[in-house]
Amino acid sequence: MNEKTRIQKDIIMFEENIKKTEKISLTSSQKKTIELAAQYYEDSKYYKDKKDYFTSFGCINYAHGLLDAIIKF
Repeated sequence: MNEKTRIQKDIIMFEENIKKTEKISLTSSQKKTIELAAQYYEDSKYYKDKKDYFTSFGCINYAHGLLDAIIKF
């Protein structure tokens, strides 16, 4: 799998996972964390479009980490 395809797969996974946060009660701190994750998600798409796959991959992975912390804990 090439870099662009892998990043696109991770972006789709993020979009699916962020929907899970709509079903749980969130504190204001958790909401801010989700907003930050969404900003990294947007950054990932921006860098993917610029063909900077290294930065894009880093952004989407950070977004996943922030989101996972909310969903799992």
